[in-house]
Amino acid sequence: MKAFAHPGSGQKTPVNLNRSIENTITVMRNEWKYDCDLALSLDPALPPVPCFETELNQVFYNLIINAIHSIQDEKKSGAYEKGKITISTSHDKTHAIVRIEDNGTGVPENIRDRIFDPFFTTKEVGKGTGQGLAISHTIIVQKHSGMLYLDIEYTCGAAFVIKLPLEG
Repeated sequence: MKAFAHPGSGQKTPVNLNRSIENTITVMRNEWKYDCDLALSLDPALPPVPCFETELNQVFYNLIINAIHSIQDEKKSGAYEKGKITISTSHDKTHAIVRIEDNGTGVPENIRDRIFDPFFTTKEVGKGTGQGLAISHTIIVQKHSGMLYLDIEYTCGAAFVIKLPLEG
C-alpha cells in the first residue's frame, strides 16, 4: 500500500514495472476478485524504466478499473460467471511494453476515436467521470514520452497497450 500511495520525488526514477503492476493489483484486489480472474505474464528480464511511479500506478489503476467495469457489464448479459483480465509486460530494444486485456464488452468502433477525450464516458451516471483514459493518455504521452493506445486487432473485449521509452 505504501509503495502505491507514495507521492514520488517529482523526478523520473528507474522503476520496476512488474512490481508496480503487482502493487496496483494488490491494492485493487477487492475491486476484481468476485468478478474476474486476473492473469499475469510479466517479463522477468524487463529492465527498470525511468518514470513517475505514482502517476504510472494511476494509469494501471485506471485501465484495470475500466476492464473490471467492462467485465461487470458483460456479466449482466449472462455471458459468463467470471471475466478475465490479462496483464503482460515485455520489451524491445527501445521500449517497455505493458498490455492490459479483458474479455468484457470491448470498445465499439464508432467511439474509438473519442475514448481519450476528456469527459467522454460510456458508463452510467455515477460510475465514471470520463477522466480516467484522458488522464492516463496525458501521463503516458506527455509526461513519459510514451504511447497509450487501444489494440483494434483484439476482438475478445479490449486490449490497451502502453509503450514507455527505456531511456529517460
